[in-house]
Amino acid sequence: MASELSQTYCERNETEARPLPTDIAYSVNGVPIRLTEERWRHIVMVRDDLRGRREDVLMVVEDPDFVLRGYGGALLAVKGYGRGRYLVVVYKELSSHDGFIITAFFTSRPKGAIVWRRS
Repeated sequence: MASELSQTYCERNETEARPLPTDIAYSVNGVPIRLTEERWRHIVMVRDDLRGRREDVLMVVEDPDFVLRGYGGALLAVKGYGRGRYLVVVYKELSSHDGFIITAFFTSRPKGAIVWRRS
């Protein structure tokens, strides 16, 4: 089954395209944030240390320690992972009903203005 989910968007012998699987996480603002299979492949191709951490990435969007303002309207959900290590998920809220994950990475120093903090 997993290999079927990793297939390309449209098989050559099919007449209709099948969408790749998409996971949804809800931001602290209640906005559904999409993580598509295509985006996930891109993230782990660039960030090998995130391989096998798809659920962690989604969880950071839903339950961050704090959220920072990013560039171009992006938000950065940040969660601590041990001493001085943070998982950052960059995402964009397009509307109150739609958003998407741009990228994710580990860092020792998240940067940006805090727009939300866990109380």
